[in-house]
Amino acid sequence: MTERVHPGDSPPTSGEHSVPKPATSSPEKPAPQPGTYVIQIPKDQIYRVPPPENAHRYAHLSKRKPRRSTSRSCCCCLLTTILALLLAAAIAAAVIYFVFKPESPNYSVESVAIKGFNLTSPSPLSPEFDVTVGAHNPNDKIGIYYEKGSSVKVYYGDINLCNGALPVFFQPTNNVTLFKTALKGSEIELNNAVLRTLSDQQNKGAVPFSLKLRAPVKIKVGSIKTWKITVKVTCKITVDKLTAASKVVSNDCDYGVDLW
Repeated sequence: MTERVHPGDSPPTSGEHSVPKPATSSPEKPAPQPGTYVIQIPKDQIYRVPPPENAHRYAHLSKRKPRRSTSRSCCCCLLTTILALLLAAAIAAAVIYFVFKPESPNYSVESVAIKGFNLTSPSPLSPEFDVTVGAHNPNDKIGIYYEKGSSVKVYYGDINLCNGALPVFFQPTNNVTLFKTALKGSEIELNNAVLRTLSDQQNKGAVPFSLKLRAPVKIKVGSIKTWKITVKVTCKITVDKLTAASKVVSNDCDYGVDLW
């Protein structure tokens, strides 16, 4: 029996190759463009709030803002307070100045009596200075309280010869007060060069000394007393001789205050 050959069953001729048909499948996603990267993260790993085991890593972030705001507000309050106090002090000072018109007191060395100097012996000296200081308060509405804790010192060059203190007293307005103070020193050693210089100056009738006075005072303005203010007076004095009958040839006093 003759076999029938169907065209679809015939083998390919030489030079022909069978081309497989593409398999049917779901449409593919478009490939990302060059230079673009796509990172996929599982949804269960995206957190809006850090998990408890990582919360301590971010705790400092929530604490910084309150601290900054608190510190800034404190600084602003402190600065405002300081400025307000300075303004109030300036206004008070201006009022006092224009109402009371304060004037600085004047000081002078009126007399000096000197003992204990022996310029012919190299033995230590025990000098004594009885000093009378004049204080003039020229103010019409301001009194001065001289408090405890004052000091008066006499120097020859940079050598401290003797020390003492002022009496405690109140000086009223428009007043001149003379107060005496006894200054004493002990075991003061002067070398031969200093002794010779003192002897030469005494022979010329001009022996220079420095008197330094420091006194805590309170100012009375009306019925109000201020805090303690330190009065500083430095007087350059010259005497004619180193005896109890010495006379002040010249004196020049410089005045200043420490308000605090």
